[in-house]
Amino acid sequence: MTTALDPTTSPLWSSLHEHARRLPSLAQLLDADDRRHETFRVAAPRMQLDLSRQRWNADVQRDLVALAEAAGLDAARRQLFTANRFNVSEDRAVLHTALRAAAGDRIVVDGMDAVAAVQDALARMRELSDAVRTGTWRGATGRAIRDVVNIGIGGSFLGPALVCDALGPTSGPQVHFLANIDGEEATRLLPRLDPTRTLFIIASKSFGTLETQVNARTVRAWLLERGIATPDLRRHFVAISTNVPAAADFGLPEDNLLPLWDWVGGRYSVTSTIGLPIALGHGFRAFERLLAGARAMDEHFRDAQLAANGPVLLALVELWNQNILGTESHAVLPYARALDLLPDYLQQLEMESNGKGVRSDGAPVTTRTGTVLWGNVGTNGQHAYHQLLHQGTAPFSAEFILPLHPGHALAEHHRWLAAHCFAQAEVFARGRDRTSIQAELEARGMTAAAARTAAAHRAMPGNHPSTLILLDDLAPESLGALIALHEHKVFVQGMIWGINSFDQWGVELGKVLGTTIHDALASGDDAAIHDATTRDLIALFRARTGSN
Repeated sequence: MTTALDPTTSPLWSSLHEHARRLPSLAQLLDADDRRHETFRVAAPRMQLDLSRQRWNADVQRDLVALAEAAGLDAARRQLFTANRFNVSEDRAVLHTALRAAAGDRIVVDGMDAVAAVQDALARMRELSDAVRTGTWRGATGRAIRDVVNIGIGGSFLGPALVCDALGPTSGPQVHFLANIDGEEATRLLPRLDPTRTLFIIASKSFGTLETQVNARTVRAWLLERGIATPDLRRHFVAISTNVPAAADFGLPEDNLLPLWDWVGGRYSVTSTIGLPIALGHGFRAFERLLAGARAMDEHFRDAQLAANGPVLLALVELWNQNILGTESHAVLPYARALDLLPDYLQQLEMESNGKGVRSDGAPVTTRTGTVLWGNVGTNGQHAYHQLLHQGTAPFSAEFILPLHPGHALAEHHRWLAAHCFAQAEVFARGRDRTSIQAELEARGMTAAAARTAAAHRAMPGNHPSTLILLDDLAPESLGALIALHEHKVFVQGMIWGINSFDQWGVELGKVLGTTIHDALASGDDAAIHDATTRDLIALFRARTGSN
C-alpha cells in the first residue's frame, strides 16, 4: 500500500499558496471567461458536477491533481478494488466496493472471496425481503407483516434512512427507524405498531452496540408483554450481524441473521445487508438499482483520469478551499425534499472518517483535516441561515444538489426550486457591491448620503466557492451514484492528508465513560473514579430523579 506523503512538505503546497495570493475574485474569474462553465464541468454517472464557481483556475487544478498523484492516489484508488489494508490501525481491509461488484468478479481477502460472500448474502436478502413483501413470512399469529422497524444507529441507520426517505412512499411494509437511546423515540413509535404484524431488524455488526441493544431489549419486552411467546420472537426479529452466539442468546436462530464483514465500515455499509430496510420497503429490485448506480460511480472513480474524475475533483477542490483558501465549514444544500437526510448522512461519512489528528503512521498531522459539514434542504435554509452566509464574516464553501427530474408532476414548483438554487449559487459567487447598489438607489430618487448608508446594509461580498451537482433524477441508480461519489471523495482526501479514513477511535472513550457513569447513576457506586464536576452531576441526577 502506498502511504501519502506529508502534503505540506511538497513544493506543490507552496505553489498552491502562491496561486491563492495571486488569484482574482470569483466574480472576476467568471467575467474573464464566458466558457468557464465548460472548462470546469465534469460528467460522472447519473450527474454533472459544475465546478465553475469554485475560486480556482487551470493552474490550481493542475497542481492539485499533481498533489494527488504525488500522494499515490492513482495506484491507491485501484487498490481499493482489491485486497488491501487501508485500515492500518485495525489491520483491516477496506472493501465496500465489493458490496456492489459484478457477480463473477473475484476479490480474495483473508482467504475469502469477498464478492462470492456478498452474492450469497444478497441472495438471502432477496429471499427474506420477497417473503415479507409477499406475505410468506408471517408473524406469530399468522398475520402478514405490515411494519418494519430498523433498530440501529450511526451507519446502521443513516444510510438506509436516507435512501428510504429519498425513494418516497413504500410499495411494501412501512419502514421505521429506532436509533436514539432516548426513550422518547421508542415511546412515540411502539404504540403506533401492531405487535403481531411488525418485524424488527437489529442492525449491529457486533450485536453489542449499546444504543441498539437497549432499544432491542425494550422492544423484546414490549412484544412479550403483548402476548408474543418467547419461541415466536423469531417471527418478529431478524438481525444483521456477525455475532451468531450473541444473537442466539437474544433468541434468534442463525437462519434469522444476515452477515456483515470486518472489511465494511458502518458508514460505508448502506450498500450491504444493512440496506435490508430498503429492500423490504421498496423491493429488492430497487436495492439492486442502488447497487448498480454505486457500481457505475466506482468504475468512473477507478478508471477516469484524475483531471476528469468526479470524486477526485470534488475532493481536491474542497481540500483547496479548506487548507489553502481557509474556509471554515462546508454547507451541503440539497434542493430536493427527497434528500433531506443527505447532510446528516454526509456528516457521519466525512467527519467520522477524516476527523483525525494523527497520520496513518501515528505522527501528528501538519494541516487541518476533516470538514465541518452541515446544511439542510433548500429552500428552507434560505429563510433560516442564508442571511449569515450572504452577509456574515465566516468563510465557507457550499455544495448545491439539484435533480433535473424531480419525480413528481408539479413542473412549476420544480422551476421555482431550480431558480432559487441557481440564484443562490450566483449570489454566493458574485455578491453585490456597494457602488452598484448606491447607484440604483440614487436612480430611484434617494439622496446620495441616504443611498450610501443603505448600500452598506444591502451589500454582499460574495466570493464564496460552491459546486453544483446536477443529478439526472432521484432514481435508485442516482442515489447509489451520489453516495459512492462522496465515499470516494472521503478516500481521496484521506490519502492526501495521509490519515486513516476507516477507523473511529475518537468515539470509543465516550462510550467507555458512559458505561461507568450509567452504573454510578443507577447505584451510586464507582462515582469516585470521575472528576468533581461529573460526581456532582451524578449526585444531582440521583437526588432529583429519586435514585437515592
